Parts: sequence; structure tokens; C-alpha cells
Amino acid sequence: MKYYLAIDIGASSGRHIVGWTEDGELKTEEVYRFPNGVTEQGGHLCWDTEALVSHIKAGIEKARAKYAIESLSVDTWGVDYVLLKGDETVYPVYAYRDSRTEAAIPLVHRQMHFSDFYRRTGIQFQPFNTVYQLYADKLAGRLKGVTDFLMIPEYLMYRLCGTKSHEYTNATTGGMVNAITGEYDPGIIETLGLPKRLFHPLQKPGTVIGEYEGIKVVLCATHDTASAVEGIPMEENAPYISSGTWSLLGVKAEKPITDAASELANWSNEGGVGYTRYQKNIMGMWLCNRLRAELCPEKPWSEITAEAEASRFEETVDANAAGFLAPESMKRAFDDALKSKPKTAGDYFRCAYRSLALSYKTAIDELERSTGTTFDKLYIVGGGAKNGFLNRLTEEATEKNVIALPIEATALGNLKIQMEAEE
Repeated sequence: MKYYLAIDIGASSGRHIVGWTEDGELKTEEVYRFPNGVTEQGGHLCWDTEALVSHIKAGIEKARAKYAIESLSVDTWGVDYVLLKGDETVYPVYAYRDSRTEAAIPLVHRQMHFSDFYRRTGIQFQPFNTVYQLYADKLAGRLKGVTDFLMIPEYLMYRLCGTKSHEYTNATTGGMVNAITGEYDPGIIETLGLPKRLFHPLQKPGTVIGEYEGIKVVLCATHDTASAVEGIPMEENAPYISSGTWSLLGVKAEKPITDAASELANWSNEGGVGYTRYQKNIMGMWLCNRLRAELCPEKPWSEITAEAEASRFEETVDANAAGFLAPESMKRAFDDALKSKPKTAGDYFRCAYRSLALSYKTAIDELERSTGTTFDKLYIVGGGAKNGFLNRLTEEATEKNVIALPIEATALGNLKIQMEAEE
């Protein structure tokens, strides 16, 4: 029997999950879990990549103590990266919620209008897209002497096997990959004056890039949502929500959809495993996680959702408003956005859950208009799929049959790609 290791890292935690096939079914076991989160350095939000590397190695040892691991792969969130000068890491490693791109964005768009970006890449505008982060680095002089930039999961695998790789699905999240060619767009790179030496041919999921202590290191779909979509056991092609810190809502498309309506509604065309993920990054459980940290950090989620259900607070907010991206106080962000002030923690959480459900409805309506297809089902995976109250609100708002699968879809997709690479 062959065993594979998926290392799935999100913005708040990471996990090592071993997978194997038994009696025709994919079996899994979580062998290690660790915390993650942004740290503040010099007024900026950053990732502690050394802690991530340490936890990754510790989890590998836990896995191999019990199983003979054939291969491993790492997936994480998109857009963020690490700069290198040869084999020397350039610190700090900025996190996407940092505000350093604010000055860079208008300068980028002065050189290339966003509509031109969208026509080329099909990627929605987000202030933290890799293209804006790299241009902020250029303005700050951080690209001088830099030989490489590696997206976070590729950097972590580089620390394991010494190979500098550039995986396709994750690269597409940054706003510089041409939607038609599937490679970095030279027009964007030249227009912005970014060093051409940083941009290499992109590699597909399933590529073996090296070894770590006798274990093959394989590129999965290293953007966690791309792996999650591979891990959803769909009977047909239906919309999905990968529900975590962010809600990634989309559908598999045969080709990119880059029309004016998609640009106006801010939809993305991100790389999938043989298809385009026509999807939208919208707010997710970040709202609730930050409210909990501020209002009731010791209270279990079951009590929180029960209080939200019992609440009769009816006002909602625009869950995707900029004020909710990285506020110092999430409670105050809600207070500022509401006409009437919530009286209890349950009121705040009911408002958050209902606002998320309404944002899903808006996105589903846009999706159906853009694709010309009406869907009956909506698959929800990830941590948010465990929230029965939010699932019910989503079903009521969207009028879709919600199929909530509280499974580690990202890890399953990661494992699936590794297994197929073995065939």
C-alpha cells in the first residue's frame, strides 16, 4: 500500500494529512496540525516562514513515524510570495492583508489600465494581487539583486528539496498570467519594468520536482482552492464555495470568460487542472473569526451559532466592503456599517452570517448571468461547510440545493494529484 502526504496550510492553521487507497476508496488520517497567522513587524503584516518550515518538517516526521510516505506536496493561499537572492531569503515576507500596495496600485494602473489587465489575465481586482505587491517591492528597492520570487508553497517545497519551481494554478492568482497562453504575460512585465529574470515557464500540477529525505516532492495544484475543487466529489459541474477565511465561489469553465460584465462584477479566471476556475473571492469566515476573537474567544462555535439563530437582529452589511478586510476592531467595523447597533454577541454573528449568505446570492446571480446557465445545486466545502446555520441561510438566500461537505477537500485534491502523478 502506498501512502501520500498532503500539507495544507491556510491563513490560520496548517495540517498534515496522510492518504492512501483501500478497497477502492481514498482513506485519510490527520497526523499533525499547527497554528498559522500574520505577525506584525515594523508596522507591516508578515508571515513567519521559518515557523512554517519548522512545522512542516515536524509534521513530516510525525507522518513517517507511522507510514512509509511515497510523496508529499504543499498547498497554501494564493498571491503571496518570497523573494530570494540566490539561496538567501529576503525578509520580511509580507502578507496579503498588509496595506503596502495602496500607493502602488494607482501607479500600476497609470501604466496599464485595469481593463487591459483584465483582458489579458481575466483576474479580478484585489489590492493584494501579486502584481501590485511586486510593484510595491520595486518602488521600495526590494527587487535589487533579487534572483527569484517563489509563491509561498513553492518556497516551502524549495526549502525541502532545493528546487525552485513555478506552479501554474497559484501563479494565476497574482494577475500576471495570460489567460490564453497560460504563461506569464510579457507585455505586463515589460510595461511595469519588472525584472524578466524573475518569471519562468509555469509547471503543471503533478510535476515531480525533487526529494526530501527519500520522499518525492510533487507539485499539487498549489493554490489551495484549485486543490479543493479537485477534491469535491461532484456528480456534475455545479457551482462551489470553498469556505474558509475567504469564500471562493465559482464553477469549472472550459475557457476564460473575460467580457465587460465579468470585469465589472470582478470575477476571476484562475487556473484549474485542465479547466478554468471562473470564480470570485468574496468575504468568508474571517468576519466571524475576528468577531469571536474580540467578543467571545473562549466560547465554542456551537454556542455562538445557537445565539445567532436565537437573535432577531435583521440588519445586514456589505460583507465585501473594504472596511472588513483588516480592521483593528471587527466589532467597530460592524458598528460603523450599521444603522442600529447590535446589543448582543448573537446579534453580531447573526448579522455576519446573513450578510455572507446574501453575498453568496449576489455572486450566484452574477455567475448564472455570465455563464448563461441556471444551476440547481451549490456545493460547499471547507471549514464553513460545518456551519449548519450558515448553510441554511445560504440555501434560503440562493434558492439552491446546498450540498455541504465538511471534508478536507483541499487535502483530498492535493492527495489525488499526487496519486495520479504516480500512475
